[in-house]
This record gives sequence, C-alpha cells and structure tokens, in this order.
Amino acid sequence: MTPRRRTRRARRLSQLRHAHRLRRVLGQDDAPSPDSPHDAARGDAAIGPPEPPIMLTPLVACDPSTDAQVLWHIAREAPELRRWLVANPRADAELLEFVSQQGGPGVRRALEVLLRSLDDG
Repeated sequence: MTPRRRTRRARRLSQLRHAHRLRRVLGQDDAPSPDSPHDAARGDAAIGPPEPPIMLTPLVACDPSTDAQVLWHIAREAPELRRWLVANPRADAELLEFVSQQGGPGVRRALEVLLRSLDDG
C-alpha cells in the first residue's frame, strides 16, 4: 500500500468518526429503534440559538422566582436596582450585607424599611 493511499484512508476514517460524533451530539443514532423515536427537541436545543439576555428591571430584582445568580449579578453590576433586592424574599443575609456595603440610590432607605418591618412584625 502506498503512503498516498494510506493518507486517504486515514482522512476518510477521521471524517467518518467525526460524522458519528456529530450524530451522537445531535441525538441522532445510526438506526433509531421504533420504540424510541428521535427526540427532535434535544437535537434542536443542541444547535438552536441561545436564550436572549434577561432585561434587568425592578420587577426582576423583586421577583422571588429570580435565580440567585441573577440577584448577585444585579447586586454587583446594577447599583440602581440594589434597593429592589432588599424587597426580594429570596435575598439571603449575605446578599443583603453585600448590598448594604456597596450602597446605591435608595439602598439605605430600603434597608431601614426592612429592619423596621422586622421589628414591628
């Protein structure tokens, strides 16, 4: 066998391996069984566009369903929304401490209202 022929075979083998890996990543097996149909949603998710970024608003900062990572991002990057984090029931002591140390427009007043409500409560 000539070296040129070997290189061609090696290249073709590499292409076949790559194609097989792509099918696995996309959730497309070589021969799907009848009792396990192809999951199109899984394949589309692998190649679909990313989610749009979250628009940071006071509502997002106050919403109890907002993820903790988003709350921390707001605390670090959006000083104008920090006061709204104080009203979020999911804001833990560590986050509130960070917000109080960083300050921002209306943070002091929001913390005073929170502490007063805890004293009255």
